[in-house]
Amino acid sequence: MTKLKSVLYALLAAAFYAINIPFSKLLLSQVGPTMMAAFLYLGAGLGIGLLALCCRERGERLTRQDLKYVIGMIALDIAAPILLMLGIRYGTASNASLLGNFEIVATTMIALLIFRETVTKRLWAAIGLITLASILLSFDGADSFRFSVGSLFVLLAAVCWGFENNCTRSISSKSTYEIVTIKGLCCGAGSFLIALIAGETLPPLRCVGLALLLGFVAYGLSIFLYVRAQRDLGAAKTSAYYAVAPFIGAFLSFVLLHEKLTGVYLIALTVMLAGAALVVVDTLIRNHAHLHQHTFVHTHDGSTHTHTVTHSHDHNHLIVEGKHGHHHSEQELEQALDQ
Repeated sequence: MTKLKSVLYALLAAAFYAINIPFSKLLLSQVGPTMMAAFLYLGAGLGIGLLALCCRERGERLTRQDLKYVIGMIALDIAAPILLMLGIRYGTASNASLLGNFEIVATTMIALLIFRETVTKRLWAAIGLITLASILLSFDGADSFRFSVGSLFVLLAAVCWGFENNCTRSISSKSTYEIVTIKGLCCGAGSFLIALIAGETLPPLRCVGLALLLGFVAYGLSIFLYVRAQRDLGAAKTSAYYAVAPFIGAFLSFVLLHEKLTGVYLIALTVMLAGAALVVVDTLIRNHAHLHQHTFVHTHDGSTHTHTVTHSHDHNHLIVEGKHGHHHSEQELEQALDQ
């Protein structure tokens, strides 16, 4: 029953985030894009801040050493939602929903180029498919080679969130509530200031309330449920369930906004589904490969590593013929599992 509840949490987290784009599209007729981004993040920050007070979570607090990552996270999270709102305003909500998957490509490429992380063959194939689908979605129609301005803004937002993901991962062990509250309030305040400087006017109070509520549900509550799901499912399985979010968003765009289904869109949808499926498979296989997790004290010797240090730490590893090994390539990983 606990696992079933966690699966429900993960799917609800995806559904809550998915409503962001179609409902933002509706509100953008009365709210400026930068002002909209501000109220979305303020809603998330205020809502999660109140939840943190009620739950009294005792996670590890952020320190001065985390400051550079926090500043990077805030700056990128100010830029990304503003770009997304511009993309939604000048493009279709259905396209914007699917193009959100380009964040996977951006995050992976940044992790590869900057953090030198390994990318498997499956993930390379997924990147290719998602990129192809993004290109198809980025043009105005089958008979036109005119690039869609709305799609460009959404792709730029995805790249910003790709960088932001790699900043946030450096502080991911710290209190989730603290991170989300700081992110929400600081990014919301920053976006609000930019909106005023840009000359955007305050929307009607009814729209402000709706935007704050949407931000709490689509950004704040979605993250809250995602974290709860991770406790029982683990990060890999939770992210696999969460991968349905762009497709829920696209479906809601057609139902609520009555956007047209074009032939190019259907082709892009099929390609995007294939790419997302590969990401899910790759995530689950890599998660399954880490068979054991425990704390132990050991000595690194010449047979396994090139240096000799005695230390104790927690990590995931494979037990292969009485030794532990960190396998940095898909081929090595598969060979170890076969033994």
